[in-house]
Amino acid sequence: MSLEAWWPLLRQESRDWLVANNGATLDPPVLDDLVRVGGSLPAGAWWLHDSGPDGFQLSDAGVDWVEAVANGEHPEPSPGH
Repeated sequence: MSLEAWWPLLRQESRDWLVANNGATLDPPVLDDLVRVGGSLPAGAWWLHDSGPDGFQLSDAGVDWVEAVANGEHPEPSPGH
């Protein structure tokens, strides 16, 4: 599922956390909400960085997308979508 599709379906608390902590390792409740909305975290999604020792993070493109939304902008659709 694309970032643009799941963003409005997330709980407000998750969206607020993503804006306030943009670029940080994803908090477990935020991950749970992403799974609730999308079913699973898609491997190779443009907005998701591979999990590392600390957990999942948004990719640079995902961080940029969240930042644009936080600034009241309407980012272009994701690459390849």
